[in-house]
Amino acid sequence: MSDADFMGEALAEARLAAEAGEVPVGAVAVCGGKIIARARNRVEAAGDATCHAEIELLKQCAQVRGDWRMEDVEIYVTKEPCAMCAGAMVNARVKRVIFGLPDPRSGCCGSALDVAGFPGMLWQVEACGGVRQEECLEVMRSFFRKVREKKA
Repeated sequence: MSDADFMGEALAEARLAAEAGEVPVGAVAVCGGKIIARARNRVEAAGDATCHAEIELLKQCAQVRGDWRMEDVEIYVTKEPCAMCAGAMVNARVKRVIFGLPDPRSGCCGSALDVAGFPGMLWQVEACGGVRQEECLEVMRSFFRKVREKKA
């Protein structure tokens, strides 16, 4: 499977998040060319601001692997990770993060900040953005359009 194919799997998770009333961010973890974990935002369901898709995914990966170290794991996520999520990926020693939608306001894999690639950190996570960007953007726009319509 290609980066675009794996991002399609992350998009499926994002759509499930939207259906559940969560900000539509989805993620999958890949090791050896196979998906080993899937997650989506669960902030509202859990009542916990730390339940971003990436954090949920890292927890699942650690359980599946029996280890917190992710040197051979690639994370596909529909929106550029925030500071918390990028920092967690650095701490977990993720090999690479591939995201769809850049976030110039708070993305921390090269857009607003570069937590993932900061040279002073113990580990740097290779980052690649813009994979299926338009589809990721449309999922986000559609979700917030519906939220605005409900409020009106």
